[in-house]
Amino acid sequence: MEPAALITSEFTSQSQNDDPFLQFLTFMSAREVYAIDTLCVREIIEYGQVTTVPMMPDFIRGVINLRGSVVPVIDLQARFCKGATQQGIRTCIVILEMVQAGESQVLGIVVDSVSEVIEIELAEIKPAPAIGNRIREDFIRGMVKVRGEFLTVLQIEQVLSVSEISSQLH
Repeated sequence: MEPAALITSEFTSQSQNDDPFLQFLTFMSAREVYAIDTLCVREIIEYGQVTTVPMMPDFIRGVINLRGSVVPVIDLQARFCKGATQQGIRTCIVILEMVQAGESQVLGIVVDSVSEVIEIELAEIKPAPAIGNRIREDFIRGMVKVRGEFLTVLQIEQVLSVSEISSQLH
């Protein structure tokens, strides 16, 4: 399935009620499976022309032109201090919209591949163990077992903290 085929209704159908289930987008980065809440996902695009910007941290791959808007692109693998993502045939950019400090920010994250949208019961998300994590503890919302495999649910607002990223620019 093409990454662009996942763009539409799956992400817009989730309502803002007290449902104990939330939808999560699962994807691969650095041979690990991660999940993020679909409420912040705007779309998924093919990896294309990313313009590098001088003097940026290694994890900022550059910027793209998304229908006339300049969108910064973060290499998730590099953000996790695991080296740069190697572009493959399934590499894509997940476009996210997040509200931080009262302002809406649109960012893209480079991932190896997008897997699926799944529903997870909030009660099933368990705290991550204190040891054995391959990424910063504050990046992890929790762990959940899906079809016999554990996946890491990311605290994407922390991973893409605009204030933290901005502080690394100086």
